[in-house]
Amino acid sequence: MLSSELLGYPAGARVLIINCDDLGMHESINVAVLRAMQDGVASSCSLMVPCPAAHHAMQLLRRAPDVPFGIHLTLTRDTADHRWAPVTSAHQVPSLLDGDGRLFTTAEIPRLLAQARLEEVERELRAQIRAVDRYGLAPTHLDWHCIADGGRPDLLALTIALAAEHGLAARVWLDPGRDAARRRGLPVVDHDFLDSFALGVPGKTERYVEFLRALPAGLSEWAVHPGLDDDSSHDLDAGWPVRQSDFEFLTSAVARRVLAEESIHVIDYSGLQRIWKASAERRGL
Repeated sequence: MLSSELLGYPAGARVLIINCDDLGMHESINVAVLRAMQDGVASSCSLMVPCPAAHHAMQLLRRAPDVPFGIHLTLTRDTADHRWAPVTSAHQVPSLLDGDGRLFTTAEIPRLLAQARLEEVERELRAQIRAVDRYGLAPTHLDWHCIADGGRPDLLALTIALAAEHGLAARVWLDPGRDAARRRGLPVVDHDFLDSFALGVPGKTERYVEFLRALPAGLSEWAVHPGLDDDSSHDLDAGWPVRQSDFEFLTSAVARRVLAEESIHVIDYSGLQRIWKASAERRGL
Protein backbone atom coordinates (compact mmCIF):
# COMPACT_ATOMS: atom_id res chain seq x y z
CA MET A 1 0.00 0.00 0.00
CA LEU A 2 1.25 3.47 -0.88
CA SER A 3 1.87 5.88 1.97
CA SER A 4 -0.65 8.26 0.42
CA GLU A 5 -3.31 5.61 1.01
CA LEU A 6 -2.17 5.14 4.62
CA LEU A 7 -2.79 8.86 4.97
CA GLY A 8 -6.35 8.45 3.72
CA TYR A 9 -5.99 9.52 0.10
CA PRO A 10 -7.58 7.42 -2.66
CA ALA A 11 -5.54 5.12 -4.87
CA GLY A 12 -3.97 7.14 -7.64
CA ALA A 13 -3.81 10.36 -5.64
CA ARG A 14 -0.65 12.41 -5.99
CA VAL A 15 0.49 13.81 -2.65
CA LEU A 16 3.48 16.11 -2.13
CA ILE A 17 5.31 17.54 0.88
CA ILE A 18 7.15 20.74 -0.06
CA ASN A 19 9.55 21.19 2.86
CA CYS A 20 11.75 24.27 3.24
CA ASP A 21 15.02 23.11 4.75
CA ASP A 22 17.51 25.34 6.61
CA LEU A 23 15.23 27.60 8.66
CA GLY A 24 17.49 29.27 11.23
CA MET A 25 20.60 29.47 9.07
CA HIS A 26 20.32 33.26 8.85
CA GLU A 27 17.54 35.82 9.11
CA SER A 28 17.11 36.32 5.37
CA ILE A 29 16.40 32.61 4.97
CA ASN A 30 13.96 32.75 7.89
CA VAL A 31 11.97 35.53 6.24
CA ALA A 32 11.97 33.72 2.89
CA VAL A 33 10.83 30.42 4.41
CA LEU A 34 7.90 32.00 6.26
CA ARG A 35 6.85 33.90 3.13
CA ALA A 36 7.16 30.76 0.98
CA MET A 37 4.78 29.00 3.37
CA GLN A 38 2.34 31.79 4.19
CA ASP A 39 2.20 33.42 0.74
CA GLY A 40 3.40 30.56 -1.44
CA VAL A 41 2.96 26.83 -1.97
CA ALA A 42 5.49 25.45 0.54
CA SER A 43 3.82 23.30 3.18
CA SER A 44 6.46 22.55 5.82
CA CYS A 45 9.87 23.66 7.03
CA SER A 46 12.79 22.37 9.11
CA LEU A 47 14.64 24.30 11.83
CA MET A 48 18.42 24.14 12.32
CA VAL A 49 18.89 24.70 16.06
CA PRO A 50 22.70 25.19 16.13
CA CYS A 51 22.62 28.00 13.56
CA PRO A 52 23.02 31.69 14.45
CA ALA A 53 19.48 32.73 13.46
CA ALA A 54 17.71 29.82 15.19
CA HIS A 55 16.35 32.03 17.99
CA HIS A 56 15.00 34.48 15.42
CA ALA A 57 13.37 31.57 13.59
CA MET A 58 11.80 30.23 16.78
CA GLN A 59 10.42 33.69 17.57
CA LEU A 60 8.82 33.74 14.12
CA LEU A 61 7.38 30.27 14.63
CA ARG A 62 5.98 31.20 18.02
CA ARG A 63 4.16 34.14 16.38
CA ALA A 64 2.89 31.87 13.59
CA PRO A 65 1.61 28.69 15.30
CA ASP A 66 -0.13 27.61 12.10
CA VAL A 67 3.23 27.07 10.37
CA PRO A 68 4.17 23.36 10.60
CA PHE A 69 7.85 22.65 11.10
CA GLY A 70 10.28 19.88 11.93
CA ILE A 71 13.72 19.84 13.52
CA HIS A 72 16.54 19.71 10.98
CA LEU A 73 19.02 17.62 12.96
CA THR A 74 22.37 19.29 12.42
CA LEU A 75 25.83 17.84 13.05
CA THR A 76 27.70 19.71 10.31
CA ARG A 77 28.36 23.24 9.13
CA ASP A 78 28.07 23.86 5.42
CA THR A 79 31.51 25.43 4.90
CA ALA A 80 34.59 26.35 6.90
CA ASP A 81 33.37 29.95 6.96
CA HIS A 82 30.34 29.02 9.07
CA ARG A 83 30.86 29.20 12.84
CA TRP A 84 28.04 26.87 13.93
CA ALA A 85 28.74 25.00 17.14
CA PRO A 86 26.95 22.11 18.84
CA VAL A 87 24.18 23.01 21.27
CA THR A 88 25.85 20.73 23.82
CA SER A 89 29.11 21.84 25.39
CA ALA A 90 32.05 20.84 23.22
CA HIS A 91 33.68 18.74 25.93
CA GLN A 92 30.54 16.55 26.05
CA VAL A 93 30.63 15.70 22.31
CA PRO A 94 34.32 15.52 21.29
CA SER A 95 33.73 12.85 18.64
CA LEU A 96 31.48 15.28 16.74
CA LEU A 97 34.21 17.89 16.37
CA ASP A 98 37.13 18.26 14.01
CA GLY A 99 40.74 18.87 14.98
CA ASP A 100 40.02 22.55 15.61
CA GLY A 101 37.12 21.82 17.93
CA ARG A 102 34.45 22.78 15.42
CA LEU A 103 31.65 20.91 13.72
CA PHE A 104 32.79 19.09 10.61
CA THR A 105 31.97 20.70 7.28
CA THR A 106 29.61 19.03 4.83
CA ALA A 107 32.62 17.96 2.77
CA GLU A 108 33.95 16.08 5.82
CA ILE A 109 30.84 14.01 6.53
CA PRO A 110 32.67 10.70 5.93
CA ARG A 111 35.16 11.61 8.69
CA LEU A 112 32.34 12.58 11.02
CA LEU A 113 30.46 9.33 10.45
CA ALA A 114 33.64 7.31 10.96
CA GLN A 115 34.36 8.76 14.40
CA ALA A 116 31.00 9.92 15.83
CA ARG A 117 30.08 8.04 19.00
CA LEU A 118 26.42 7.09 19.20
CA GLU A 119 26.00 8.32 22.78
CA GLU A 120 27.44 11.72 21.85
CA VAL A 121 25.18 12.03 18.82
CA GLU A 122 22.22 11.24 21.06
CA ARG A 123 23.36 13.84 23.59
CA GLU A 124 23.52 16.53 20.91
CA LEU A 125 20.25 15.62 19.20
CA ARG A 126 18.43 15.61 22.52
CA ALA A 127 19.85 19.07 23.23
CA GLN A 128 18.52 20.33 19.90
CA ILE A 129 15.07 18.90 20.63
CA ARG A 130 15.07 20.38 24.14
CA ALA A 131 15.94 23.82 22.79
CA VAL A 132 12.80 23.76 20.65
CA ASP A 133 10.71 22.47 23.52
CA ARG A 134 11.90 25.31 25.78
CA TYR A 135 10.41 27.77 23.28
CA GLY A 136 7.05 26.08 23.70
CA LEU A 137 6.99 24.98 20.07
CA ALA A 138 5.46 21.75 18.75
CA PRO A 139 7.35 20.22 15.80
CA THR A 140 5.83 17.61 13.52
CA HIS A 141 8.91 15.58 12.56
CA LEU A 142 12.66 15.07 12.62
CA ASP A 143 14.86 15.21 9.54
CA TRP A 144 18.58 15.51 8.84
CA HIS A 145 20.69 18.32 7.42
CA CYS A 146 22.94 17.02 4.63
CA ILE A 147 23.15 13.47 6.03
CA ALA A 148 20.35 11.38 4.54
CA ASP A 149 18.76 9.18 7.22
CA GLY A 150 21.63 9.96 9.58
CA GLY A 151 24.25 8.30 7.40
CA ARG A 152 24.53 5.12 9.52
CA PRO A 153 21.99 2.44 10.52
CA ASP A 154 22.46 3.16 14.23
CA LEU A 155 21.88 6.88 13.70
CA LEU A 156 18.72 6.18 11.73
CA ALA A 157 17.54 3.89 14.55
CA LEU A 158 18.31 6.69 17.01
CA THR A 159 16.31 9.16 14.91
CA ILE A 160 13.31 6.86 14.83
CA ALA A 161 13.57 6.20 18.56
CA LEU A 162 13.69 9.92 19.33
CA ALA A 163 10.73 10.53 17.03
CA ALA A 164 8.73 7.84 18.84
CA GLU A 165 9.69 9.22 22.25
CA HIS A 166 8.55 12.74 21.34
CA GLY A 167 5.47 11.79 19.32
CA LEU A 168 6.94 12.88 15.99
CA ALA A 169 7.30 11.49 12.50
CA ALA A 170 10.70 11.14 10.85
CA ARG A 171 11.80 11.84 7.32
CA VAL A 172 13.08 8.54 5.92
CA TRP A 173 14.36 8.75 2.37
CA LEU A 174 16.67 5.83 1.62
CA ASP A 175 15.47 2.35 0.68
CA PRO A 176 16.60 0.36 3.77
CA GLY A 177 14.87 2.74 6.14
CA ARG A 178 11.79 3.06 3.98
CA ASP A 179 11.43 -0.70 3.70
CA ALA A 180 11.68 -1.10 7.48
CA ALA A 181 9.13 1.66 8.07
CA ARG A 182 6.68 0.16 5.59
CA ARG A 183 6.87 -3.22 7.33
CA ARG A 184 5.63 -1.46 10.46
CA GLY A 185 2.83 0.32 8.59
CA LEU A 186 4.47 3.75 8.88
CA PRO A 187 4.04 6.29 6.08
CA VAL A 188 7.25 7.40 4.38
CA VAL A 189 7.88 8.81 0.93
CA ASP A 190 6.99 6.39 -1.84
CA HIS A 191 9.46 7.82 -4.34
CA ASP A 192 12.98 9.22 -4.54
CA PHE A 193 13.19 12.67 -2.99
CA LEU A 194 14.06 15.85 -4.80
CA ASP A 195 16.72 18.16 -3.33
CA SER A 196 16.66 21.59 -4.94
CA PHE A 197 20.43 21.97 -4.62
CA ALA A 198 20.75 19.15 -7.15
CA LEU A 199 19.05 21.28 -9.80
CA GLY A 200 20.69 23.92 -11.95
CA VAL A 201 19.45 27.47 -11.52
CA PRO A 202 18.87 28.31 -15.22
CA GLY A 203 15.48 27.02 -16.31
CA LYS A 204 14.54 25.88 -12.80
CA THR A 205 10.93 27.01 -13.04
CA GLU A 206 10.47 24.95 -16.17
CA ARG A 207 12.06 21.93 -14.47
CA TYR A 208 9.78 22.26 -11.46
CA VAL A 209 6.76 22.45 -13.74
CA GLU A 210 7.92 19.31 -15.56
CA PHE A 211 8.36 17.47 -12.26
CA LEU A 212 4.88 18.47 -11.09
CA ARG A 213 3.29 17.39 -14.38
CA ALA A 214 5.06 14.01 -14.08
CA LEU A 215 4.55 13.52 -10.33
CA PRO A 216 3.63 9.85 -9.72
CA ALA A 217 0.81 8.56 -7.57
CA GLY A 218 1.76 8.20 -3.92
CA LEU A 219 3.64 10.38 -1.44
CA SER A 220 6.58 12.45 -2.67
CA GLU A 221 8.73 15.06 -0.95
CA TRP A 222 10.70 18.00 -2.23
CA ALA A 223 13.42 19.54 -0.05
CA VAL A 224 13.56 23.15 -1.17
CA HIS A 225 15.74 25.98 0.13
CA PRO A 226 14.14 29.40 -0.29
CA GLY A 227 16.12 32.54 0.41
CA LEU A 228 16.03 36.21 -0.52
CA ASP A 229 18.19 37.99 -3.07
CA ASP A 230 19.67 40.59 -0.72
CA ASP A 231 23.04 41.77 0.45
CA SER A 232 23.05 39.67 3.63
CA SER A 233 22.37 36.50 1.63
CA HIS A 234 25.18 37.30 -0.78
CA ASP A 235 27.56 37.86 2.12
CA LEU A 236 26.60 34.79 4.15
CA ASP A 237 25.71 32.10 1.66
CA ALA A 238 27.37 31.02 -1.59
CA GLY A 239 24.20 29.05 -2.37
CA TRP A 240 22.00 32.15 -2.54
CA PRO A 241 21.22 31.78 -6.30
CA VAL A 242 19.68 28.35 -5.60
CA ARG A 243 17.71 29.76 -2.69
CA GLN A 244 16.52 32.84 -4.55
CA SER A 245 15.34 30.75 -7.53
CA ASP A 246 13.48 28.41 -5.16
CA PHE A 247 11.80 31.37 -3.47
CA GLU A 248 10.71 32.82 -6.79
CA PHE A 249 9.07 29.58 -7.85
CA LEU A 250 7.43 28.78 -4.52
CA THR A 251 5.77 32.20 -4.39
CA SER A 252 4.82 32.29 -8.07
CA ALA A 253 1.42 32.14 -9.70
CA VAL A 254 2.84 29.41 -11.94
CA ALA A 255 3.38 27.06 -8.99
CA ARG A 256 -0.17 27.56 -7.72
CA ARG A 257 -1.67 27.13 -11.16
CA VAL A 258 0.18 23.92 -12.02
CA LEU A 259 -0.57 22.32 -8.64
CA ALA A 260 -4.27 23.09 -9.15
CA GLU A 261 -4.29 21.88 -12.74
CA GLU A 262 -2.63 18.61 -11.73
CA SER A 263 -4.88 18.12 -8.66
CA ILE A 264 -1.82 17.54 -6.48
CA HIS A 265 -2.46 17.39 -2.73
CA VAL A 266 0.20 19.47 -0.93
CA ILE A 267 0.54 18.44 2.71
CA ASP A 268 2.84 18.82 5.72
CA TYR A 269 4.10 16.15 8.14
CA SER A 270 1.19 16.37 10.58
CA GLY A 271 -0.72 13.51 8.96
CA LEU A 272 2.37 11.32 9.07
CA GLN A 273 2.97 12.39 12.66
CA ARG A 274 -0.44 11.13 13.78
CA ILE A 275 0.24 7.64 12.40
CA TRP A 276 3.81 7.50 13.69
CA LYS A 277 2.67 8.66 17.14
CA ALA A 278 -0.20 6.15 17.28
CA SER A 279 2.21 3.35 16.29
CA ALA A 280 4.65 4.33 19.05
CA GLU A 281 1.84 4.43 21.62
CA ARG A 282 0.64 0.97 20.60
CA ARG A 283 4.15 -0.36 21.11
CA GLY A 284 4.42 1.37 24.47
CA LEU A 285 7.22 3.71 23.42
